[in-house]
Amino acid sequence: MEYTKVTFALAPYTQDNSDIMAAILGEKGFESFVDTANGLEAYIQSSQFDAAVLDMLPHPVSNLSYSCTIETVPDQNWNEYWEKNYFQPIVINNRCVVRSPFHDEFPDIQYRITIMPKMAFGTGHHETTSMMMEYILEHDIAGKRILDMGCGTGILGILASMRGAREVIAIDNDHWCTENTVENCRMNSILNMTAILGNAETLDGVDKFDIILANINRNILLKDIPKYKKVLNNGGMLVVSGFYDNDIERIDAVCDASQMGRKKLKTADSWVAVAYE
Repeated sequence: MEYTKVTFALAPYTQDNSDIMAAILGEKGFESFVDTANGLEAYIQSSQFDAAVLDMLPHPVSNLSYSCTIETVPDQNWNEYWEKNYFQPIVINNRCVVRSPFHDEFPDIQYRITIMPKMAFGTGHHETTSMMMEYILEHDIAGKRILDMGCGTGILGILASMRGAREVIAIDNDHWCTENTVENCRMNSILNMTAILGNAETLDGVDKFDIILANINRNILLKDIPKYKKVLNNGGMLVVSGFYDNDIERIDAVCDASQMGRKKLKTADSWVAVAYE
């Protein structure tokens, strides 16, 4: 799958302005973002990209201007891209370190996850991923059946398995992600995790889960949360992220309609992760 990278230079650059621009781009179909020194890089599947959208972006902040450049990023460039940029070993809650195979030095702590990110999202560096990992570290996972929805690299399911999950099902609609999840499971000696190419429709008729993890963008969550509820055991927990704090009311409303109440909320730089029960 080919991706298009649009690099935005913002004037003036602030983290708030960058976050606001990312939120706007998320509404236009962009899937992931990387901060730069003066703006951000935004990624979208090339088949979904329309350059005309860039001429119609609103200016929600007074005196904010931007320029952008467009670049097509073939599949085979992603591994090299991540290896050269951004991905350094990261420690979550002083209990879990995430590294890549090319890192020689990293902390020797309780949970050690090796991730070869390739094109897939999920190295622990983004606030949404790290907050989801915090939930896994803080909750009793032992013996639970887990769904990692929109699995990316498989990092959440891998950590859940290391924490004693009975079984993990990982689903993503991108074959790069499911293939990368299988590779990362192999590198981490994870034997009870199955990667499936699909989406929320794939859940029809499956056995229920004790915990569902979904680090996906807001629009998909709003559409698919009722489907998650159907495959969640009574007393089970749904943990979601991938959206901003100003989206919480809409996520709450969909969960309330599905008879799930908010249990816990985490925030980091305007990103949120919420647990519902």
